[in-house]
Amino acid sequence: MNVPFLDLAAQQAEIADEVLPIWQRLFDTAGFIGGAEVDAFEQEYADYIGVGHVVGVSNGTDALELAYRAAGVRSGDEVVMPANTFIATAEAASRIGAVPVFVDVDDEFLLMDPDAVEAAITPRTRAIVPVHLFGQAAPVETIAPIADKHGIALIEDAAQAQGASSPAGRAGALGRIAATSFYPGKNLGAAGDAGAVMTNDADVAALIRNLAAHGSSTKYVHDHIGMNARLDAVQAAVLRAKLRRLDGWNDARRAAAARYADLLADVDGVRAPAVRPGNEDVWHLYVVRVDDRDRVLAEMSADGIGVGIHYPTIVPLTQAYAGLGHRRGQFPVAEAAAERILSLPMFPHLTAAQQEIVVRVLGGACELART
Repeated sequence: MNVPFLDLAAQQAEIADEVLPIWQRLFDTAGFIGGAEVDAFEQEYADYIGVGHVVGVSNGTDALELAYRAAGVRSGDEVVMPANTFIATAEAASRIGAVPVFVDVDDEFLLMDPDAVEAAITPRTRAIVPVHLFGQAAPVETIAPIADKHGIALIEDAAQAQGASSPAGRAGALGRIAATSFYPGKNLGAAGDAGAVMTNDADVAALIRNLAAHGSSTKYVHDHIGMNARLDAVQAAVLRAKLRRLDGWNDARRAAAARYADLLADVDGVRAPAVRPGNEDVWHLYVVRVDDRDRVLAEMSADGIGVGIHYPTIVPLTQAYAGLGHRRGQFPVAEAAAERILSLPMFPHLTAAQQEIVVRVLGGACELART
């Protein structure tokens, strides 16, 4: 009855024959940093999401930091972001001395609440960061006018949404700057850490490229205090091969999500996820909400079902951000969701038979939790 939460080996097997000869060439020539593979991936990904410039970088957290810095965020500035995100969204701001300002989310989609964003803006606000959570685009079409009205940069955190779209376009092409992660478990994942920054502004792209290379555009000429955050060619080769398969893999995720919805329709005690009207979700995660979540998770895990929680503690209530003085009750929707959310297995190679097992075990665990 074992069903894994994620099957990365199946993805790697699909691309192995294509990638291994390229890796061999890179090893033979020692062409590890930059070069044709990186250049080609950056252009191909820019074409895919519909932006003018993509700068490949070392990981998603560095991508966010570089995006914040390029947008003019400095020490003491405030960056508005949702409370229910991965800590990297906040961490990248904290690393440059900026202050994360957390806001609540809507109850239906668990995405950033535009009304809460408007209320959180102060004279120190320098950026708003909608997070395209779980694989679907945040309401950027509503948040962008707020940013424009206040002269604040809008920076997308698109780490969970490669290929997702809203009526306004693809995730990563909806704001002035966007950051993404290619961590192996993402819809478009490398064979290690990798990330990218996306923008239509050539000057912003040039600055990010400079900052990611020790603040240097010419060897030993340093214009800024930068960082070492370059994408390497080994990862670019993997990303190019996977990008060619991304739409097909995302379609497989959508098919799996539709099967889950059908299977869960008659399961008591499970709230299935919803998709915003006009959105094209890529289902990075399939997150349901259940009562007595921790017991349901324990029962399912004991039965061999790979399940997870994304995320058990909202960022403002983590120990890392205790210094900001947030208390329980400040983010009621995000807090309530954090106690009930459960991520079911979701990956392109997930079979219908595996999903039937998952839902059968989930239904039994929910029934046990009610007794």
